[in-house]
Amino acid sequence: MKTIRRIFLTGLLISLPTLITIYVLVFTFRLLDSLLGDLLRLYFGRSVPGLGFVITILLIFVIGLIGANVFGHKMIRWLETAFTRLPLVKPVYSAARQIIDAFSARGREIFQSVVLLEYPRRGIYALGFTTVEAAPEIQHRTEQEVITVFLPTTPNPTSGFLLLVPKEELTPLDMPVEAALKLIISGGVVSPQWPCDDNGKAAR
Repeated sequence: MKTIRRIFLTGLLISLPTLITIYVLVFTFRLLDSLLGDLLRLYFGRSVPGLGFVITILLIFVIGLIGANVFGHKMIRWLETAFTRLPLVKPVYSAARQIIDAFSARGREIFQSVVLLEYPRRGIYALGFTTVEAAPEIQHRTEQEVITVFLPTTPNPTSGFLLLVPKEELTPLDMPVEAALKLIISGGVVSPQWPCDDNGKAAR
């Protein structure tokens, strides 16, 4: 029984990453295919599997081409401004835009550094990202100087908690933001070496 159990666990560990990858790909395919699949079914009178996925990918590619030139960039900026002026759309769009910018290449500067803090209680440590100094009113009403810290969740770092932590309770780390994100997304499996450079690689 021990041998059978060991062989089964070995097979599970080998096949699980493949199964997860296939599940994610199938889920993504079905999601993108359904974006235009219903409209295409109304137009053609029947469902065409995969056509919605292909058209969605082509539309994304076309939008990228449009946004790559000056005229298209201005048009996209105009649409973004229009979205931010709509009462019900503004909070949703603004929040989504800020989250995407925060985790994209152009928004990495939003996270200034990686810090270690004791959370959710003393003796347990968590990784957080410092963003900006706390609002003047908050600094005025607290006895200590506090720092705004975003505490991401695993494995989805786009969700998390906003914490206002006294500066002396934070331990600055040399770990780059990108390396910390990899550590969080992987659930601690992908751990950056230390000391490391700005890319999270071991320094020589």
